[in-house]
Amino acid sequence: MKFDKPATDNPIDRLKVVGHPHDRIDGTRKVTGTARYAYEQHDVVPNQAYGHVVGAGIAKGRITAIDTEAARRAPGVIAVLTAKEAGTLKKGKRNTAPLLAGPEVAHYHQAVALVVAESFELARAAGALIKVDYKAAQGAFDLKAAKDGAAKPEGDDPSLDDTQVGDFSGAFAQAPVKLDETYTTPDESHAMMEPHATLAAWEGERLTLWTSNQMVAWGVTDMATTLGIPEDHIRIVSPFIGGGFGGKLFLRSDVLLAALGARLAKRPVKVALSRPLMINNTTHRPATIQRIRIGATRDGKITAIGHESWSGDQPGGGPEVAVQQTRLLYAGANRMTAMRLAELDLPEGNAMRAPGEAPGLMALEMAMDEMAEKLGLDPIAFRVLNDTQVDPEKPERPFSMRRLDECFRVGAERFGWSRRSAQPGQRREGNWLIGVGVAAAFRNNIVMKSGARVRLDAQGIVTVETDMTDIGTGSYTIIGQTAAEMLGVGLDRVVVKLGDSTFPVSAGSGGQWGGNSSTAGVYAACVKLREAVAQKLGINSAEAVFADGMVKVGNRSLSLASAAESGPLSGEDTIEFGDLDETHQQSTFGAHFVEVGVDAYTAETRIRRMLAVCAAGRILNPKTARSQVIGAMTMGAGAALMEELAVDKRRGFFVNHDLAGYEVPVHADIPHQDVVFLDEVDPMSSPMKAKGVGELGICGVGAAVANAIHNATGVRVRDYPITLDKLLQHMPDAA
Repeated sequence: MKFDKPATDNPIDRLKVVGHPHDRIDGTRKVTGTARYAYEQHDVVPNQAYGHVVGAGIAKGRITAIDTEAARRAPGVIAVLTAKEAGTLKKGKRNTAPLLAGPEVAHYHQAVALVVAESFELARAAGALIKVDYKAAQGAFDLKAAKDGAAKPEGDDPSLDDTQVGDFSGAFAQAPVKLDETYTTPDESHAMMEPHATLAAWEGERLTLWTSNQMVAWGVTDMATTLGIPEDHIRIVSPFIGGGFGGKLFLRSDVLLAALGARLAKRPVKVALSRPLMINNTTHRPATIQRIRIGATRDGKITAIGHESWSGDQPGGGPEVAVQQTRLLYAGANRMTAMRLAELDLPEGNAMRAPGEAPGLMALEMAMDEMAEKLGLDPIAFRVLNDTQVDPEKPERPFSMRRLDECFRVGAERFGWSRRSAQPGQRREGNWLIGVGVAAAFRNNIVMKSGARVRLDAQGIVTVETDMTDIGTGSYTIIGQTAAEMLGVGLDRVVVKLGDSTFPVSAGSGGQWGGNSSTAGVYAACVKLREAVAQKLGINSAEAVFADGMVKVGNRSLSLASAAESGPLSGEDTIEFGDLDETHQQSTFGAHFVEVGVDAYTAETRIRRMLAVCAAGRILNPKTARSQVIGAMTMGAGAALMEELAVDKRRGFFVNHDLAGYEVPVHADIPHQDVVFLDEVDPMSSPMKAKGVGELGICGVGAAVANAIHNATGVRVRDYPITLDKLLQHMPDAA
């Protein structure tokens, strides 16, 4: 199905199933422990062995010798794999560094060996016996030190280009009110609960991988490239994923080493990465240094806005695209953005929930508050004054839907914004200084080609098959709701099967494109099945109404199940998107409100209230969508107050590489969270008229927390996370 015209009325608009807060159809399995994750596939193949990955002890250099003899002689050891045993390996296009070191070492904890044994404990014990000799080389591990040598990112992706509209330098110089500040965000870890884990089994030359992977098709293609075997020789199965946040978008060492280990051991091998390997061996959100300049008239109209960002990655990697939202969020005739990339020898940087916008808005939305203060304007009033209904870089290109001002209005009324003191440090309750902050939320709506297959049997059961994954986002449920709505049956009559590369290729889970695109793919497949049913029943599909398990045309009413009496019927199709996202800018919007208390004596910060108001097209399931937003708000709070991978700038690794040292918010850190979805549909987006929301929820949260802290204390901390040591030296007199 080609989607190249705005959606008109269609069966989804009946909203009998779609749009309602259904419980997750996979929820019972998850709470009873019967939803099996990658490492729990105990009985899919017999005689499973266990692999333990040994990571490099240096960040850059060469392996000069590996002594594996003691490990090979250890009890229960079946095989030991190094680059020598692995043979020639290529690198998938989505991996920046090779997944197996030898002899060159690209980063700390890059895999150097795998021990396969009869149990995990035996494999781990034998791994400790491997002796590796290195010749270390001088590495670059400090973004601030490497900043001046950073270069323009390479590649033909236009989103990486410097942008210039009008005369930014001239307009900024002439602006009567100016802001020029630098902000920093640290390296962050995905810190998902489920580790990267894979069970690999060979049957002749064919490989099956039960793994935790957000993008099944990407995994197949990159694995085929890495091993040098045909794609149709690889099957990936990933039905349940215990969190990913972008950390499981790409092929990682657990998948490759499980496959190599299974081939060497000649039996299935199961590998899970330990928490230190998850943090140093896989990907992370890169640190940024961001300079923002804003010039405005005295009445608050922005005349110049510029955003520059520096980040680092392995050679051949890419930048954290932290300037992207600044190109679209606020009006201003004279504009500039630029990104620079430094080569660092830290572990690979890559996508983490809302890459670009999450750290970019932490800077931009703090800068907007600072500018409002300079102008003597209310922070919301300043933002609304500079709102726009068109792409600021291309005024002839309107937004398909943009209700940012309404998000602020609804949120301000609900949160009690009018009671905020414009003067910082004026509200106190006992030892607590109280402040409130706000920030805009913005995330582009990305659409991706997505396919599905839908079958109907003689019992009237509808089965959906697609390689789409569920990373905790509710994919099973909204896909089931889509099929139920399209075929006119209850959700209990739909079976959803996900995460198998033998199914049609979907959009996958990433970039906030998964839910809208994958349900649109199911919509397209359901249209095909509706046509097959109509043909079987001898009616006109264009006139047929599918409802209550029946197919109705005029005065005729036939059961849906009867169409499959002589055999199952199926429909398969792929949604392909045209150029609507080029003629109209498609984005999602929101407003975050936060109230904090800061201890006047210790500078301890506690979040007291949080509210998100979101405008993101049709909400397919308010319950699962709310779950996504409050989870994202929690991550945003963590980014603001505590999350930071501490870099050892001598040895080049993340020191706090476990959940004891890498702090994330827990229940005690997060109060009640309120979420409001504006009632909207966007026909430009897809037949579902929906958009993604799971990443919008994190965008802007960090800045809202920072702005609330400033309102409480009068202290402005521009280096995240805002820990008490950064506040203490500037706190007002506590007396």
